[in-house]
Amino acid sequence: MNKAIKRDLHLKRLEAKDLTQFNDILRYAFQVTDEQLLKVGWKHDEIKRSKFPILEKAEVIGWFEDERLAAQIAVYPLQVNISGSIYEMGYITGVATYPEYMGLGLMSGLMKKSLETMYERNQCISFLYPYSHPLYRHKGWEVVSDKMTYQIRDHQLPRDIDVPGRVKRVRENSPDLIALHDTFARQTHGCLVRNELVWEEYWRWDVEDVTVAIYYGEDDRPLGYLVYLIENDVFHVKEMVYLNQEARKGLWGYIAAHESMINEVVGSNYNNHTISFLFGDSDMKETIRPYIMARIVDFEGFFRQYHFSNTDINEAVTFEIIDTVLEWNNRSFTVKFSPGQAPVLVDKPSDNRVKLEIGILTCMLLGYKRPTYLQQIERIEASKKTVAILESVIANEKIYFSDYI
Repeated sequence: MNKAIKRDLHLKRLEAKDLTQFNDILRYAFQVTDEQLLKVGWKHDEIKRSKFPILEKAEVIGWFEDERLAAQIAVYPLQVNISGSIYEMGYITGVATYPEYMGLGLMSGLMKKSLETMYERNQCISFLYPYSHPLYRHKGWEVVSDKMTYQIRDHQLPRDIDVPGRVKRVRENSPDLIALHDTFARQTHGCLVRNELVWEEYWRWDVEDVTVAIYYGEDDRPLGYLVYLIENDVFHVKEMVYLNQEARKGLWGYIAAHESMINEVVGSNYNNHTISFLFGDSDMKETIRPYIMARIVDFEGFFRQYHFSNTDINEAVTFEIIDTVLEWNNRSFTVKFSPGQAPVLVDKPSDNRVKLEIGILTCMLLGYKRPTYLQQIERIEASKKTVAILESVIANEKIYFSDYI
């Protein structure tokens, strides 16, 4: 590739007038055909118009040659629950480059600019769904959650479930549905707090036959919901959310009521526990794969909100962070723990030191991998004492992140 081409390119924010180019590059990169659009009920102009709010509410920047879009990246301003604190978060999506502009480093420039913008806007953590794990690892992101899929035969579904409440089918814009997810998100580590933009993306590609069912408790309070589609004798679970075990049982009882209509139930699970353990017949197919990646954008800002699980110790830990992209993270930070006080950053380095890359730090603080394991596989450098301190102060909980944007 002729590197001189890059001299003719300029970086700018996409505007409303760029909507057609924004839509075209996404369709090209992700191979979305007119036939696929029609299958889910979209006409070309409708899908394009539906994406206009993204240009209004998200930060979309791109490289242009004259007025022709060559590459782009979008950052959604979202919120995520991390150990009970609601963090401002930048969600990266819409990453695309036309093939004739490959090899110029355009995406590296877009990522760096996006991270700098997040930093300015106090979005101290970033999430994304990766199309290339090596690429994003190189830029500081790391896997922080898994996606499990399950396949349950009709005869394995639970029988005679007795719960005090009932299930009602509702419209997809039901206020109870929106409120239920918001309650769930604010009490669940790693869960995205869905705003209007996220809900628009949630429904964008669903066919009209998708159904929403809500479990209401004995006092008629909504406690859980199910989003599903029945097609070709298969019950497809798009999402199941519940606030307690009563709602979980009630929703599975509702699914079992479809036994005469279906041969199997398929779906995805994001709570890091195999679903088979909940069933009398556990001989079912389950798969697991890496899902969402994340990276800390601003360690100091992240630290100010982070809830350590145990602070009743008199110790300090120095984090020697390697961040080859963001210079403000690429240094040492010392965290001082004192009984009865909130942890603070101090200038004096500690003998308890841990050296690690920014992605591994993110992975560890979000609970995806434990400090002991990370030391064993040589992803962190630390003494046994330092690892023991980290084990005691980092909560043993994995994140729940189910959204694909």
